[in-house]
Amino acid sequence: MDEARNITREAIDFKRLFDLIGYQQEKYPNPTALNYFDQGQWKSLSIHELQDRVNGVACWFIENGFQKGDKVILVPHIGRPEWMIIDFACQQTGLIVVPVHPNLQDTELKTILDETKAKLCLCIAQDIKPLIDFLKDCGASTAVYQIDTPSTTFFKPLAPHAPDAQSLNHLHVIKAAVQEEDIACIMYTSGSSGEPKGVMLTHANIVSNLKSGLTFFPLAPGDKVLSFLPFSHILERAINYAYLAFGTSIYYSHSRESFADDFASVRPVFCTSVPRVLEKMYDYLQQQLLSNNIVSRKLIRWAIELGKKYKERERISFIYGIQLFIARLLVLYRWRKRLGGKIRYMVVGAATLRAEIGRLMAASGIQVVEGYGLTETSPLISINRFEPGLNRFGTVGLVVPGVEILIVDTDEEDAGEILVKGPNVMKGYFNKPVLTQEAFTTDGWFRTGDIGKIVDQRFLKITDRKKEIFKTSTGKYIAPQPLQNHFAQSPFIQRCLILGFQKPFVTALIVPHFEILEAWCKSKAIHWTSPEFMIHNIKVINHFKAEIDALNTALPNFRQVRGFVLCAKDWSADEGEITHTMKPVRRVLENNYETEINKMYSKLTAP
Repeated sequence: MDEARNITREAIDFKRLFDLIGYQQEKYPNPTALNYFDQGQWKSLSIHELQDRVNGVACWFIENGFQKGDKVILVPHIGRPEWMIIDFACQQTGLIVVPVHPNLQDTELKTILDETKAKLCLCIAQDIKPLIDFLKDCGASTAVYQIDTPSTTFFKPLAPHAPDAQSLNHLHVIKAAVQEEDIACIMYTSGSSGEPKGVMLTHANIVSNLKSGLTFFPLAPGDKVLSFLPFSHILERAINYAYLAFGTSIYYSHSRESFADDFASVRPVFCTSVPRVLEKMYDYLQQQLLSNNIVSRKLIRWAIELGKKYKERERISFIYGIQLFIARLLVLYRWRKRLGGKIRYMVVGAATLRAEIGRLMAASGIQVVEGYGLTETSPLISINRFEPGLNRFGTVGLVVPGVEILIVDTDEEDAGEILVKGPNVMKGYFNKPVLTQEAFTTDGWFRTGDIGKIVDQRFLKITDRKKEIFKTSTGKYIAPQPLQNHFAQSPFIQRCLILGFQKPFVTALIVPHFEILEAWCKSKAIHWTSPEFMIHNIKVINHFKAEIDALNTALPNFRQVRGFVLCAKDWSADEGEITHTMKPVRRVLENNYETEINKMYSKLTAP
């Protein structure tokens, strides 16, 4: 690990993304570079086999008339070697990869097809027929193949084969012509509002960000890492490139349902995650509080509260150290065990991680660092570090090397919009010159649209999205994100959307955590039927009122939630209620629950 930590930016000599393969071949010729689950066992591709497979696909592109600048759409669910093979093959031939989320709305997918004029679309078997039917309805000429289950629609270039010498020589000529400033991928993002925007990222953009990360990530050759987020996620794509640069062994979780078992069988030391995964683990402990006997409940509650007090940057007192040892032994190590038992580090992004969960994970022996970035910034802008004293829970860490930030239009709390400048910032939005121009200041700073401030002199803290901040009818400005995080502290609240635009006070749209709520009902001898009925149960409503009232005590009056609407089901990405990174889409939710919201406000304001 010391070798990995001592990497300097000068020692990293790759310039284009596909140079990573040769870089690993030379420095860390890993025999288990990529690992996948097949027929009940883990199988491996060496770094040399990866290069051979990439060359085979790249030669097929050339032989079939694909030219530099052509677009190839990928529809990845989760990571697997085939996506990396295709990605690098496209890069070597100058093709532009367009990864899209499998649950993308039809209108969004049509926009992407119309803009990119993609010649090829690759997916998994379960998506092939819907995609063929969709493309037929759209009148698109895009060819569609699946990457698994050999059949008439199987993408045959993925099958192992050796291109002849002439094809390889031609490939090497084309590879040499690919420049650092060429576009490597177009990643579409719409955030919580607006139509999809294609973010153009060059090799130089991503490589610059990658080289910065390699100077502080605690990885070493041969380390086992688990990848379970989809490749349409910019963070997961970027971290997989980093894994290759470090010479680690990447294990791809073979399904969303299996990743818990994959942790147990792989026993990784590192992974990336989104907050929701850790929240589910926290929910598991909360459920135990309601289902175990009274002694176990008291022990678990004591361990949780002790873990929440953990402060990594401070010296642990002798008494707290003894207590923490006992808490880990009896309760907290269950978290680590559920993740294979060897996990030491996790990077969390895409959404805000609640500080108490970060502390609890650290107390259990897993160092969780939260970072911040955007698709437009390749992605990292800042991240907490793994070294002692360089992590602040509740912040997104230190700005990464080579990147600059500027906070402008600050308020009385020194919070303002975050501007970014650096080699990691996108080339622009595809076919949207006006939006591209609007995204930058006249002197070249990229407008993130996020509100933040510097705490403890060097740590960046995100407070909200600029577009999300609203004003009540009383003239008070409300930043909903910190309030949503605050109320999510309740184990009974799974999701929360703060309301109150041009209203006299703040309210909330709430998705209960129904598993925990059901356990609570049983503990109180309240007959459980279904969520549709339970959200109207007066005892349940009163319980949520008590939870909210307790959390309100820490807030000034104008930020306190005065009323709420309970939702009978979780919000859905398929229905556009949340983004694929689990952020609530305000305009959709307010429209879907308009009747309930209006009824709530009329009752609260009635004389």
